Amino acid sequence: MNQRIVLVGVVAALLAVLALSFAGGIFVARMGTPDGRPRISDTATVVTQIQTLSHLVTVKYVFEKVVVLDDVKWYGQNRLLMIAHGVVKAGVDLSKVTAADVTITGDRISLKLPRPLVMDTYLDEAKTEVLERSTGILRTYDQQMEQEARRQALEAIRKAARASGILKDAEERTRLQLTTLAHAAGFTSVEISFR
Repeated sequence: MNQRIVLVGVVAALLAVLALSFAGGIFVARMGTPDGRPRISDTATVVTQIQTLSHLVTVKYVFEKVVVLDDVKWYGQNRLLMIAHGVVKAGVDLSKVTAADVTITGDRISLKLPRPLVMDTYLDEAKTEVLERSTGILRTYDQQMEQEARRQALEAIRKAARASGILKDAEERTRLQLTTLAHAAGFTSVEISFR
């Protein structure tokens, strides 16, 4: 009986020490930051590259594309269904404009610009999602299916943008924006053409 009381006393003492150690650890950890969150050291921000961007992006198209990939073998089928949310941007590369492309006579300005082109095509990852992914019983999961679906979606979205007239829209909006800018700069006559 006496040993049992001593054993219970030792276990209670150990539990008390562990509880105090745990509470002390939390107290010490919270002492480092006032709100108890992990501390983030402020390190230097280093510029690794500076580039001059001379692209005038004037139009953005947003598309949705459903991509279905089926890989059927005699021993099973892998299937992927994705809704891809894509963005296509078009505009003019102003770095190709030379002094010979700009003619100023009094309050008249004439600009010859390169033809618009597709500047960027990408999937909006926040809105692109895989709705269904299934793997046959005797098949292994194919990691490349999702990458292939994304590649096909980008290609289809790029083609759809061209077919929808993104380059014509980019030309019209470039003309409008540069005409507005030239008028604000004091030119009364603005002529913009594309070569």
